[in-house]
Amino acid sequence: MRVIAGSAKSVPLKTLEGLDTRPTQDRIKETLFNILQSDIPGCRFLDLFAGSGAIGIEAASRGASHVVFMENNPKAADIIRLNLRTTRLEDKASLYQGDLFMQLAGAASGEDVFDIIFMDPPYRHDYEKQVLTLLKDSRLVDEYTLIITEASLDTTFDYLSELGYELVREKKYKTNKHVFIRKK
Repeated sequence: MRVIAGSAKSVPLKTLEGLDTRPTQDRIKETLFNILQSDIPGCRFLDLFAGSGAIGIEAASRGASHVVFMENNPKAADIIRLNLRTTRLEDKASLYQGDLFMQLAGAASGEDVFDIIFMDPPYRHDYEKQVLTLLKDSRLVDEYTLIITEASLDTTFDYLSELGYELVREKKYKTNKHVFIRKK
């Protein structure tokens, strides 16, 4: 796995050994950032369930002004720190390690509105809905914030309207999909 474009282009990234994380494949990451290319420069980017940090690091490399990583697993948080040092993007990033739901409910209250929020939670646990429920009344999100969820192909988002969101776009791949969401 590597950084695809920007200031850290071609820098290899470390990942956590084992099955605890599912790093986004380079070709899927490239497709995602092709979709987002005009939105990344200067944006505030939040990477939830950050894993190795590859998505947030790609955003920072491509010109995001600041990236916040949230990751529960201490070993994964160490990998993010290592990857930020390797890519020399530490000055553009903050890392919160600990329970993501507690952080979203208040521990990250010092943060301002994000332009883009990306989440890649473990599949089939309904974490997407839990996060969207927490974010709907959060000051981290406004009507311009783009929320992107990486999910399994069979994950449904039929609850979006009742939470005050709308589906903007859905991009399906062979094994998963990206769902683009905004507040109504």
